[in-house]
Order: sequence, then C-alpha cells, then structure tokens
Amino acid sequence: MAEARFVQIHTLTAYPGTLLNCDDAGFAKRLPFGGATRTRVSSQCLKYHWRNYDGENALYKLDVPRSVRSRQTFQRRIAQPLVDEGGPPTLVACAVKTLQQLVLSDSKPSKADYSKWLKGDENPMAALETNQVTIFGEPEVEYLKQLAAKTVDGLKGDLGALWDNSGAEISKEQIKTAVDAFEAISKSDLKKNLKGLGLAAGLDAAMFGRMATSDALARGNAAVHVAHSFTTHAEEDESDYFSAVDELKAEGELGSGHINTSELTSGLFYGYSVVDVPLLVSNLQGCQRSDWQDADRSLAADVLERFIHLVATVSPGAKLGSTAPYAYAECVLVEVGPDQPRTLANAFRKPVETQPDVLANSVNALSDYAGQMEEMYGGSAERRLSGIGPVNKLADALGIDAVVPLDETAQWTAEKIKE
Repeated sequence: MAEARFVQIHTLTAYPGTLLNCDDAGFAKRLPFGGATRTRVSSQCLKYHWRNYDGENALYKLDVPRSVRSRQTFQRRIAQPLVDEGGPPTLVACAVKTLQQLVLSDSKPSKADYSKWLKGDENPMAALETNQVTIFGEPEVEYLKQLAAKTVDGLKGDLGALWDNSGAEISKEQIKTAVDAFEAISKSDLKKNLKGLGLAAGLDAAMFGRMATSDALARGNAAVHVAHSFTTHAEEDESDYFSAVDELKAEGELGSGHINTSELTSGLFYGYSVVDVPLLVSNLQGCQRSDWQDADRSLAADVLERFIHLVATVSPGAKLGSTAPYAYAECVLVEVGPDQPRTLANAFRKPVETQPDVLANSVNALSDYAGQMEEMYGGSAERRLSGIGPVNKLADALGIDAVVPLDETAQWTAEKIKE
C-alpha cells in the first residue's frame, strides 16, 4: 500500500466559445509552450472559483472556520461591529489601529498619532484603511475583536466624555490614560493567543496558504498547489462583433446603441493540482508536519473528496451571461503516493491536432507520455481514473483496472487519506 503523501489531480476539460480568464486589456490569457501559443487560465482564477463555490461539495459547507481575504478586515469586520454595539468610535478605532499595526508591521502607533486621534484632529477610523490584502481566519477576527472590546471597556470609567459623546474636551491626563492602555497591549500575548486558536487562519489559508508580514501571524505554506491550466493544442480564438439595440430609438433612426468586439476562445484544457497531504493535515489540525500520520485525518479526507469534485465540475469564467462557460472535466486522473509529484503537461509540449477529435488526440498523447514515464521511472502511486470517450487507453498505459464514476474516485481518495 502506497503512503498517501501526495495527491495529484489531472484533468482534461473542454470549453467552446468562452472567455474564461482575461488579462488587463480584456483578452484571453495566453501561454507560449512548445513553440505554440496556448489559451491559459491562471491558477489564481481557478482557486478563486473553487474557494467561493456555493453549491454541492462547497468547501465551506464543512463545519470549519472560513478565511477573510480583504483590505478592509480591521475596519469592517472588527472596528465597525464594535461601534455598532455602542463602543465610542474614537477609542474603538485607536484600539483596533494598535492591533492592526502589531499584526501587520510589528509596531504601534506613536504617541503623537494617538493624541491627534483622541483630540479629534484626525479621524482614526480612516487610519484603518490599508492597501494590503490580508487573510485572516474567522477565529482570528473574533479574537482581535474581543481584545479591542476589552481594551476599550477598560477605559470606560476614565474617559467618560468619549463614552457619552458629550463633546467635552479630553484632558492631557485622559489622553495619557488611553495611550497607556493601548500601549499595554502585549505583542507576545497577542502572538501566543493567535497561535493557540484552532484552525486560526481558516480553511482557505490552510489549503492555499498566506503571506504574513509580521511574526504575530503564523505564515502558512500552501498545501494545495495549482498549475495554470492551458490548452493541449494551439490557441483557437475569434473576435466576436456584437451590438446592443436601442429599443427606444426615434422613428426612422438607424443603427444600434452600442457596437463593439470581444474575444472568444475554444479549447481543451489540461489542469493539474497537487495536494501535500502531510502539510494539509498539519494546517488543519495544528500539529507538526512530521506528526501528520498520528493526527486526525478525517477533515483532510473530507476536504480532498470535495476538492476533487470542485476541480472536475466548477468552471472559471468571465462573460457568464453571454457565453455560459460551464463544463465538466471529461477525464480525471487521480494519483496517490509517496513520491515527488510530476506534471503530465509535457505530454502536450507538441500541440495536439484538433481534428478529427481533440479529446481522443489529447488522451492518446497523455497515454503515450504517461506510459513512457512509467517505463522510465516506475513508481508506487495508486491511481483511479474517471472519464468518457477514449480514456481506456490511458487506463491501460498506467495499469488501471477500470474507469469508474467520479464519486468513486473522490471517495477512494478520501479513504486513502484516512488509512
């Protein structure tokens, strides 16, 4: 039995007449490979749609904390709820700004900053705005909110003017009292308490990682690695001329209200994802990576089962209303084993011909390449294959007994994680 250290997911998915992922100029993203330009879908685009899918097999239908990915987390998810609950805006904003800087930059606001905020010379809520997109788990957001509330509540007896909105001028002694309370927030306690939260960064970060600019937040390495998807053949595209009819135009007036063009593409895409199972278990359970086999792996198994369904059935896509870019994978190969993963993308280094059947040609190229790699390197991976059309050749090349429904492939993968 192969140790389930890595799960590799390979897919072939066809999309006709779509614009799945566009660049800053509105054209389809592209990738040069093997001397030919291919249509491409970025890994960021794929992960966004998988994370946020809300139908069957959605990741967040698991009973786990979500991640919050935003520039406005401190303002909208921590400070504003406390103000809505009756906290004085100035004190709330000062407390939250203190936490923000400790978490993101290892420092606290200066006494001069605190003073001008408390005097009303500047709006401290505006100081919570940042251009830095941060990823926090719901447990982290709730802890920071509670810590800010506790700090502000501790000032209620000393700063009545700010509490009752009487407009009374704040004294130097009251400013000092408030500043002392904000500066008393311990970074070491903050760091320790954040790290002690269960699945603190949320499922999103556990799967796809997060950057951290301060050691107060735990930096998370991505357990799920996603390659850019690209067409197995040279790009196929067309400029689509379209017009919008003005249905209230004057009698006798000719023409449309708007005329423009948009790029459309068609293609069969190869997709490739890898799950580092020990790291996923470590991120989900809070254990050391080396202890993954002794940890509870049931959640990781549930995540993997859902993830395989998402990869196979959730489509990225711009221009939803005009192209309906929805397609399911026609070939899904899952490999589970202990060896370093390897992509099968090089099966398409020479672009396949699109005639007479691009799927058959792609499966043949994939089968030939995978079979040759198997002869050269061998390996101990176990495999399951789901698909339609001529996928039996791929099964034969890899020694797979039978092609099975996707449900069976996903369930088999989950069981391998639990073993």
